[in-house]
Amino acid sequence: MSRLISAVFDQSRPVFVAYVTAGYPQPSVTVEILLKLQSGGADIIELGVPFSDPTADGPVIQEASLVALDNGIDLDFCFRLVAEARANGLCIPVVLMGYYNPFYIYGEEKLVQDAAVAGVDGFIIVDLPIEEAHCLTSLCSKNGYVL
Repeated sequence: MSRLISAVFDQSRPVFVAYVTAGYPQPSVTVEILLKLQSGGADIIELGVPFSDPTADGPVIQEASLVALDNGIDLDFCFRLVAEARANGLCIPVVLMGYYNPFYIYGEEKLVQDAAVAGVDGFIIVDLPIEEAHCLTSLCSKNGYVL
């Protein structure tokens, strides 16, 4: 988690966390969606990383994930989306949300470094228990993420 996320939760008010799947319904509109979520009052955005077997998600997110995969969305594209949104004025925290397999295959060190460069503020990895995340949390700490 970044200090930006911490600052959001340090306020004494409810926090609006919005979720969107990267590349859904079309890759070309994702940056616009992120900016509209910010202008609409979102405090934090969870950017869903598409996965081929999103078993912990309901049917709506499962379908969005499959459409995004058909659209060719991968982690590199997610990083480009965040970087482009940042260049266009996105200033609220963005957290990548997804399953561990794509993050692991990408490479944990590369993941954390590329995320920091793109402007990603944190990760929610739904199927990675904290007891098994030592390597990733260590890399996050080394790259300036607050745990």
